[in-house]
Amino acid sequence: MSTEQPVGRHAARQTVMIAAFEGWNDAGSAATDALEHLSEVWEASLLRELDPEDYHDFQVNRPMIGPGPDGRRIIAWPTTTISIADLPDRRVLLVHGIEPSFRWKAYCRELLDLAEEEDVRTVVTLGALLADVPHTRPIPMSATTESDGLQAVLDVESSTYEGPTGIVGVLQHEAAARDFQSVSLWAAVPHYVANPPSPKATLAILTRIEELVAAAVPLGELPEDAEAWQHGVDELAGEDSEIAEYVAQLEEAKDTADLPEASGDAIAREFERYLRRRDHGPGRGAPGSPDKG
Repeated sequence: MSTEQPVGRHAARQTVMIAAFEGWNDAGSAATDALEHLSEVWEASLLRELDPEDYHDFQVNRPMIGPGPDGRRIIAWPTTTISIADLPDRRVLLVHGIEPSFRWKAYCRELLDLAEEEDVRTVVTLGALLADVPHTRPIPMSATTESDGLQAVLDVESSTYEGPTGIVGVLQHEAAARDFQSVSLWAAVPHYVANPPSPKATLAILTRIEELVAAAVPLGELPEDAEAWQHGVDELAGEDSEIAEYVAQLEEAKDTADLPEASGDAIAREFERYLRRRDHGPGRGAPGSPDKG
């Protein structure tokens, strides 16, 4: 499997796997919410479910009991689902799981075996972490890859992180070891508003995915939800002088550290996103409706 097949606007049609996992890797549920949004707007259909007996401690992630579609009571087991979406220029496998309780190597092996069966070339993992960032500024996004061929093409770096890791880090490592192209996207969620949902972080992840895989992502009401979320946090901060002062300190640190964002490359990327959404609106082959951006 070659590492010389780039993703993004330089790529020919290929199959991509995008994965997100509930738990330690998913601050504010931003990553899994992004995965669920993609599944909905891309009209993905279920391909496979992994057997939860192999990977989950049901005292940690308990099954849920309730009425099923026909009214009969059923048990929903915590598991990993793999769905598939066929886009005009891309085929995408969407992996939505819960971080396993055990047998992580076997878990990654099963997912990557399926990826090989479906001719996946690139594995994209999504994560979100709590960080000292202000809610009033754009959500910081980081992208790393262990694939030498992608670092220059996508202008991303190899990871320099050292320390405990989650299933996202393990899957990335195992994917690279098996010569998949692998990219990890992370959003930084303000730690003082850690409770889900975090629509502003979800929106940032989806915008980066749209650029990475060169496929239109209809955003629906998510931009409005993100704006409402920010206004809500503004109101909370306005009621607590200590939080307001802390946010002001974060804003000052962020503004001092940031370089100007309105570069030629940034403007070009935004224009490309606009064209993709316009060209894949209703009646042009893409599911859902284009956003207003």
